Amino acid sequence: MNIGFIGLGVMGSPMAGHLIAAGHSVFLHRVKPVSQHLVTQGGTPLDSAKAVAEAADIIILMLPDTPDVEAVLFGPNGVAQGLSKGKLVIDMSSISPVETQAFANRIGQLGCDYLDAPVSGGELGAKNAALTIMCGGTPSAFERARPLLELMGKNITLVGDVGAGQTCKVANQIIVGLTIAAVSEALTFAKAAGADPAKVRKALMGGFAASRILEVHGERMVNRTFDPGFRIRLHRKDLSLAVDGAKALDLALPNTATTQQLMNAAIARGDGDKDHSALILTLEALAGQTG
Repeated sequence: MNIGFIGLGVMGSPMAGHLIAAGHSVFLHRVKPVSQHLVTQGGTPLDSAKAVAEAADIIILMLPDTPDVEAVLFGPNGVAQGLSKGKLVIDMSSISPVETQAFANRIGQLGCDYLDAPVSGGELGAKNAALTIMCGGTPSAFERARPLLELMGKNITLVGDVGAGQTCKVANQIIVGLTIAAVSEALTFAKAAGADPAKVRKALMGGFAASRILEVHGERMVNRTFDPGFRIRLHRKDLSLAVDGAKALDLALPNTATTQQLMNAAIARGDGDKDHSALILTLEALAGQTG
């Protein structure tokens, strides 16, 4: 199958790699030195999103934010200019559910299908083809995309119509963000009280407080390994979508808003490009802890 892939960052690069390894013809845009290995593996670099859309039957996007998706889809030499009837656009970025619906309508007017399919699982999930993928779109578009999604993820769900996948991803990011904040607070408390955070984490992993975040990100916090699997800056963007969406719905999300503010503080401290587990550094600073 001819597939286009645009957005070859920390997540997108291994995702595209799985498609190439499965034997698909993959046309790539935005190839940088860190993703040059995809060309060596058999991917074909093209110089515009339009060229990718012309060459591919299914075009996948994995981009940082809503404006990036809009620019790649509808900007000069964008995907929309290269589409022909019957093609499918799959947006695996994490962006605004409202704008997703608007983008889908514009792509639909060109006679093409649109599926929003944001992911959870971070860099490790992308590398291991073990992502959770939350989809919004028609059942027919979902079934057409499923064989490709199964090369990149394990838990793949059609949540509802276009935009529902993005709504589900925002809900996911609320849970992840608040849990990271909770683990950060717990380990900060343990350290301040004179207990060994590593041993506290180990003990908690055997009880009701156990979670994937305590397991993976708690270990990062203990070992001080904050190389980005998912940057604080990007998670703050997702919580901003939640806070803005809550405002539009006249809905109170007080803990989400507080965690967003903690991430604002982390970015102000210069930690925006660290892994979101580095939120503990902000909690430690508030507690007067160092090291």
